[in-house]
Amino acid sequence: MPSDNQIIKPIADHIGKRRTFAIISHPDAGKTTLTENILLQSGAINMAGRVRAKANSRRTTSDFIKIEKDRGISVSTSVMSFQFNDFWLNLVDTPGHADFSEDTYRTLTAVDFVVMIIDGAKGIESQTRKLFEICRLRDLPIITFCNKMDRESRSVIEIIDEIQEELALEVTPLNCPVGLGKDFIGCYQMKTAMIELIDKHNKTDKYTVRTIDPKDTKELFQKISKGEWERTCEDISMIKSLTPAFKKNDFLHGSLTPLFFGSAIFSFGIPQLLDAIGNLGPQPKSRPSHKRAVNPNEEQVSGFVFKVQANMDHKHRDRIAFVRLCSGKFKRGMKLFHVRSGKLITISNPIFFLAQDRNILDEAWAGDIIGIPNHGQFMIGDSFTEREDLKFLGIPSFAPEILKKVSTLDPLKTKHLEKALKQFAEEGVMKLFISEVTDMKIIGVVGPLQLDVLLERIKSEYKIPTKFEETQYKGACWLSGSETEIKQLVDANRDQIARDNDDDWVFLIRIDWDLQKNKQKFPNVSFNSTKETQV
Repeated sequence: MPSDNQIIKPIADHIGKRRTFAIISHPDAGKTTLTENILLQSGAINMAGRVRAKANSRRTTSDFIKIEKDRGISVSTSVMSFQFNDFWLNLVDTPGHADFSEDTYRTLTAVDFVVMIIDGAKGIESQTRKLFEICRLRDLPIITFCNKMDRESRSVIEIIDEIQEELALEVTPLNCPVGLGKDFIGCYQMKTAMIELIDKHNKTDKYTVRTIDPKDTKELFQKISKGEWERTCEDISMIKSLTPAFKKNDFLHGSLTPLFFGSAIFSFGIPQLLDAIGNLGPQPKSRPSHKRAVNPNEEQVSGFVFKVQANMDHKHRDRIAFVRLCSGKFKRGMKLFHVRSGKLITISNPIFFLAQDRNILDEAWAGDIIGIPNHGQFMIGDSFTEREDLKFLGIPSFAPEILKKVSTLDPLKTKHLEKALKQFAEEGVMKLFISEVTDMKIIGVVGPLQLDVLLERIKSEYKIPTKFEETQYKGACWLSGSETEIKQLVDANRDQIARDNDDDWVFLIRIDWDLQKNKQKFPNVSFNSTKETQV
């Protein structure tokens, strides 16, 4: 345990300005558009991209894989680090689609809070609910942004009630939309009692935001009808009487969420959201390890790998390990202890990200996310320290629901395919299982869209003609427990046994009866649907 003199005030000052957060949502709630406009409002970029950009429009910053650009979806976690006022923000844009939820789950181990986006018309959707439960398990504070108020939407009170009832989460709205859908003209700010007004309501034109006093009814009624304003006043009154006052401690403990209404397409509500991220969002917190809690203000550097991404730069076969720094001040060129291998590694060219754009960094602090060039030696879950044998706890791996046999149409490319599959497995894009009997290569994914992405990436990044074929297996689980019984089980079920990319035993499920039979026959063996990587 570090002594008090190991907690250095200059370190604490720098770390206190770090904000590391993820953005989560159901697909099509506007997550990537919101991300772009956060970058725009902070000054990190000078022009916002659109998810479904036309030929001459700029693509979004956070979507850089070809299939993301082609389909207008996020399929991979991307990291963006940038300055906003006095704060250094590490924003993680996660895939919204359920087929890529495992990438999102891993990412949530690396952040201190989240921004949750909901669609004003659709409310709390299935993927949002799943991601919220992960956040709750990790006690992550949540800031909520209700998007698309410029479109037809549920009533304000209905949205608040749904969040409270569906998520069992107290809600404190910090603004209230004035008008909904085509009548949306801006938001009433609860703190200042003023209206922030959109002057131009046209997606193709530039617009300005200005503040007006609602007591100036002459100007107000030029924008909205008297009846619509009266309805808004009723909403404001109900918010004040029925929702609790904002208490920062309740927010930090995950029992209350501040709620903002806005429109990402107009970048409306983003400045208030950014202020909340900086002023309300928690600074880096202590992290549990298998030995002790690691304080971010400790002098000694530590961190863990939560993501590996290959071929971010298509001109080079690069691989980058994304590392969340947990303590201390990191400096370029320092030697870090790679706990799994027991080796000291010199970190010569660390980088920070703006999605696919990268810059060499000279220093970083606890809370920051940095990239370390990786030639295959680093894996998801690896820990780095300055000599201490620490393993940070808990990145989950989930059993796949779809299993396919994979092979190349060109026999001369067999070794190349094996290498590509191994790299994708290390990224966490899929699971790779090798049959004990036939040496057959089986890939496992959560959803069919992952197969499309995988096929596209093999084609575009490795130029290997590849085919997927059906297997007799409907699922897989990892084996743990008595080594003697595991060996007996393996010997009795050779045609259903495989090794994964970490060389762990895997049981391939053909029918449920088969699984139940082996559970009864080998009671000291656990058949696990998840595998936790110690970080």
